[in-house]
Amino acid sequence: MAKTGKTTIYDVAEKAGVSRQTVSRVLNNRQDVSVETRKRVKQVMAELNYQPNAVAQSLSRHKSYLFGVVTAGLKYFGPSRTLSGITNKAEELGYGLLLKELESFNSTNVIPLLHWFKSHQADGIIWAAPEIEDNRKWLTDVFPLIDIPIIFLTMEEQKDVTIVTTDNFSGAKAAVEHLIHSGHKHIGHIAGPLSWWEARQRKGGWETALTEHGLGVNERMWTQGNWSSKSGKIAFLELVEKYPEMDAIFVGNDQMALSVLQSSLEMGKKIPQDLAVIGFDGMPESEFYCPSLSTVYQNQDELGRIAVAELVSQTEENYLENKIVEPKYITIQPELIIRQSS
Repeated sequence: MAKTGKTTIYDVAEKAGVSRQTVSRVLNNRQDVSVETRKRVKQVMAELNYQPNAVAQSLSRHKSYLFGVVTAGLKYFGPSRTLSGITNKAEELGYGLLLKELESFNSTNVIPLLHWFKSHQADGIIWAAPEIEDNRKWLTDVFPLIDIPIIFLTMEEQKDVTIVTTDNFSGAKAAVEHLIHSGHKHIGHIAGPLSWWEARQRKGGWETALTEHGLGVNERMWTQGNWSSKSGKIAFLELVEKYPEMDAIFVGNDQMALSVLQSSLEMGKKIPQDLAVIGFDGMPESEFYCPSLSTVYQNQDELGRIAVAELVSQTEENYLENKIVEPKYITIQPELIIRQSS
């Protein structure tokens, strides 16, 4: 009598001439299976049209194929673009996401947040919320107690922590050096909120470039906004008043730079003849500003994708080899894009 029903792992094992455990090892991408055996098992799977049960496979590996993601500031271009990269890469690799957006940060909320992810069986966590003020101090006490991998985005290098970040400092420095090489000597800066690590890094790049080229830096040459276009306009009007000789400006992000372009034109300034402008982020829309905006492009989509790939690698290493994963500090170099505004 012909067998009826769905093909099972036992059917695959019998036809391939191996044990059920060997088939399981092939399904779980274990390294302790020879190339020849792996090839034979996969060939039989294809012949029998064997489809492993995703839930059972997950349970057998003690994996949920879920990652927790902590994010903040999704109304801004950078964080939203990074989340897009995380989402796309996770889907590509067969992982779902548990998302928590922080309206504000309090270090006392960290442990309950981590417990929530663990209660939902997250295999690992991507901490994509920005480093603001001292919101990383909890790492010293809490991180050693966490028994699942965590990848952090956009923060200063720390011991025993894997971090993926854009080199904000060198990107800002390159932008200001371009302005200097173009003949500008009075280069102002609108920083993002200095509670953010990225904003401090970009301001540091601006200061270093000026100092290394013998151009002085003082308090009247810069101000700060909160990343929004509205704040950029307010900051620019303040800066023009206290630094009237300014002939170029490096702006902490493209959203604030947009309002600088608009306000400059309203003042009758010609860009870049009277005022050269460079932003940071590389928003797709920046190419279509009038004039088109020079910017430091950071591939935030790739930032998110690398974080997911690294987390998958770490969770697999923990499972397959039961070893401590060496921390990494992965830096993505930004690209200076020169357009009409400079």
